[in-house]
Amino acid sequence: MSKPARQANYLPEVVSARVVGPTSLIVVFDDGTRRRVNLEPLLRGPVFEPLHRPAYFRKARADSDSGTVVWPNGADIAPETLYEMPEEVVAPKLGTARRSARRTRRR
Repeated sequence: MSKPARQANYLPEVVSARVVGPTSLIVVFDDGTRRRVNLEPLLRGPVFEPLHRPAYFRKARADSDSGTVVWPNGADIAPETLYEMPEEVVAPKLGTARRSARRTRRR
């Protein structure tokens, strides 16, 4: 999804976040922008160590007070950083592609 044009003073706020991988989230912002991001490159330093464990990473939630994604240990990522991150590209699962191809041939 391409980024919409935004005002120079716009400060994005995260309104929802859903864990979709070991270090990946789908994040929705207050302007309607929706983006799948992989946070692995940002998870450096002691506060982020627990987030390398998928079970702990899954505790991510959107916090309305801070306007970003947070974890129980106090870790968070600035919403403007999340907003500017590139969209994570996910390859389709091979099994799904084969099933779709079979359905198409049967018709």
